[in-house]
Amino acid sequence: MTPSYASYNEFKDQLLAAFRTNEERMNGESKTPLHQLRRAALKQFDLLGFPTIRHEEWKYSNVSSLLKEAFDLDSKSSLTADDLTPLQIPNLDGNILSFVNGFYKPELSRIISPAEQVHVTSFAEALKSDPDFIGTHFARYADYQDNAFTALNTALASDGVVIRVPNNTTVGQPIILRFINDAREKNVVSQPRNLIIVGKNAEVMMAESYRTLGERSSFVNVVTEIVLDRDARMQYYKVQDETDKAYHIGTTQVNQTDSSHFYSATVTLNGNFVRNNLNIVLDGQHAEAFMYGLYMPNGRQHVDNHTLVDHARPNSYSSELYKGILDGNSTGVFNGKIYVRPDAQKTNAYQSCKNVVLSPGASMNTKPQLEIFADDVKCSHGTTTGQLNDEALFYMRSRGIPKADAQTLLLYAFSQDVLSQIKIQPIREYLERVVTQKLTKE
Repeated sequence: MTPSYASYNEFKDQLLAAFRTNEERMNGESKTPLHQLRRAALKQFDLLGFPTIRHEEWKYSNVSSLLKEAFDLDSKSSLTADDLTPLQIPNLDGNILSFVNGFYKPELSRIISPAEQVHVTSFAEALKSDPDFIGTHFARYADYQDNAFTALNTALASDGVVIRVPNNTTVGQPIILRFINDAREKNVVSQPRNLIIVGKNAEVMMAESYRTLGERSSFVNVVTEIVLDRDARMQYYKVQDETDKAYHIGTTQVNQTDSSHFYSATVTLNGNFVRNNLNIVLDGQHAEAFMYGLYMPNGRQHVDNHTLVDHARPNSYSSELYKGILDGNSTGVFNGKIYVRPDAQKTNAYQSCKNVVLSPGASMNTKPQLEIFADDVKCSHGTTTGQLNDEALFYMRSRGIPKADAQTLLLYAFSQDVLSQIKIQPIREYLERVVTQKLTKE
């Protein structure tokens, strides 16, 4: 069912009005090139409107329930460190930056890496202190022309993080971005904007975590732009464990140059409606990208993973493995596209999506795509969706293992292909525990 015109236009008009109100407070700043770019993005959002299932890229993901919600666009929060204690991952050390309703909270954060290893600032502060740098990179990678939610974020995002790793530097401690929506009193919206620039021959580990507190509705619309210079290396993890009233739409745009290495894992544990866009441009020779994903919707949850790997130069490599475990009346979507440009000879690209459906009410929609315009390449894709292996279940039960325990063991082993790829040990151990608990309950 498509949203009613009333709910559709009401939310859209609310967002457009928020931009105009903010613009009136800016005085002369509204004439800067950066704000003109924001204005162009808002115009594009107004032109595109919210997507419907008639849009090919949103064919299986209906946002109508989101548009029926009434959100507070400027919700304050009294969240304290004690409130965050239950959300902490045991034994996790590193640079931990906390964002509440999209805004950086230094009192809930800690940066332990020295400045010569990494320069970290909030997006709001960078807009004031280094507008030329922001202007050089902001919205230069994540395309807002064809994506309404990216356009909306580009126009309205007011905070997030800017991370710069200097050339020939290894950041010794991981950088953990904790995004918490405080929905205890109101329906809240957050639109973080993140920019990560990794210099030549530099290395960094980073994780994004998304949680929601409270029983009200929550909407996260986040855009992360990542740029890897020559020989740069990055491990990037995204973990979502939100509530049954949480909507999450995220776009991660990665641009790689020669001999850079990008390694990612996206784990979705909970959320009412989740859409993850991961777009990677391999714009350099011998660049490599590895993508792993695990999603576990249940109830009436909906999880949509859209990936795009654009091989723009010769001799690049990409490998992609996504796995889903679906229960209840949940819905999963995987749309993975590999695009090989005419000059990208000697490309190696692999893609695989495997799913286990545990109940008759759950469904999975998959759409692997290859668009190849070069002739000297090795590319493959495959997808499978089915139930647990009856022979394996029978074998384990014949050895005295109860059916429920046997099923949990098989599903845990299924998930390990993704979880084992997470190199930040406390995060991996935490996810293994949560996944086991979730499988046991199911």
